[in-house]
Amino acid sequence: MASAMTLEEALPLVIKKAKYHQGVKSGLRETAKYLDKRAALLCIMAKDCEEPQYTKLVEALCSTHNIPLLKVESNQMLGQWVGQCKYDDSGNPRKIVKCSSCVITDFGEESEALAVVNEHIGK
Repeated sequence: MASAMTLEEALPLVIKKAKYHQGVKSGLRETAKYLDKRAALLCIMAKDCEEPQYTKLVEALCSTHNIPLLKVESNQMLGQWVGQCKYDDSGNPRKIVKCSSCVITDFGEESEALAVVNEHIGK
């Protein structure tokens, strides 16, 4: 049943559940800190990050410490997923702050979405 959901559908659900369990850290400083401590279970980075040095640092830390790295299309979408936005009365996101990277330190409970992500990263 895990194959019915795509990675693009599963990733926001996994981030939301991890956020509920205080397991999402976002921003370069937090990302680098948790990658360096090897406390991250998964790193997510936006493909449209404007700083090449930022991208090199995160990729190098992930490969050095064998932490899986997933790339998403836009930093605005990642910012919305990690909760860096306000919502209006009808539930639509407003004032979304861009986020180029985040790490997950605690996935929370098992779910179908987590199974899809684990299958994709090879766990």
